[in-house]
Amino acid sequence: MMNWLPFRSKTPVVSVIRLQGAIGAGRAGLDDAGTAAMIEKAFRRGKPAAVAIEVNSPGGSPVQSALIAARIRRLSEEKNIPVIAFVEDVAASGGYWLATAADEILVDRGSIMGSIGVISAGFGAHQFLERQGIERRVHTAGESKSFLDPFRPEKPEDVARLERWLEEMHGYFIDHVKSRRGAKLAEDPSLFTGEIWIGEKAVEKGLADGIGHLVPTLKSRYGDKVRLRRYAKRKPLLARFGSALAGDLLGAVEDRAAFARFGL
Repeated sequence: MMNWLPFRSKTPVVSVIRLQGAIGAGRAGLDDAGTAAMIEKAFRRGKPAAVAIEVNSPGGSPVQSALIAARIRRLSEEKNIPVIAFVEDVAASGGYWLATAADEILVDRGSIMGSIGVISAGFGAHQFLERQGIERRVHTAGESKSFLDPFRPEKPEDVARLERWLEEMHGYFIDHVKSRRGAKLAEDPSLFTGEIWIGEKAVEKGLADGIGHLVPTLKSRYGDKVRLRRYAKRKPLLARFGSALAGDLLGAVEDRAAFARFGL
């Protein structure tokens, strides 16, 4: 009953969303469909004083990154709730896109930041097939349906088309970062080359706002009694009972490989 008395102050609550892993639809990592429920709850349950997002992601799908970040921004503006990002090991490429959903970005002195670029990687196996005497037969309706077929030699026109797409996506990424970080960004052309920076250097470049960890920062701003209400992506039902599907294992391997690019 005491909680209903008008003169009794309530303990402030901060919702904490964990965004951990590589980004991409249909894998074990992060995508908009898999994170939507926890993000919605974090903003709509009660009236949190703020929403904190713990970001630890090496990147992945630019579209899924944009969708997750857009959902966070939309709810922040709709509910008038500030968002603070706390970067752990890495917020690179799409992971940095997620961090820019916040009004403020705080990092550890060892956090890896940036990698504002776009990459497309694959393999070519046509010479192997030739050595093995294997003939691959492909029939298409539409001249572009076998675009960048890894079992055929690269065509210059296909490579040129791919490079145009990558440049368009890179421009989209740059526009987004500039719209979120604005005048905070340093006048440095290397910001958008895919380069990365560590901790304090990332702050100097304007990619982050300062050095800070989640608990001490929130206590200093909202008091020692601040309550942290945590939200995380729910595991599939089978995974919660210890069953691992082949797709989950593949996703875990890909996630590990994405972090390994940054020595993590």
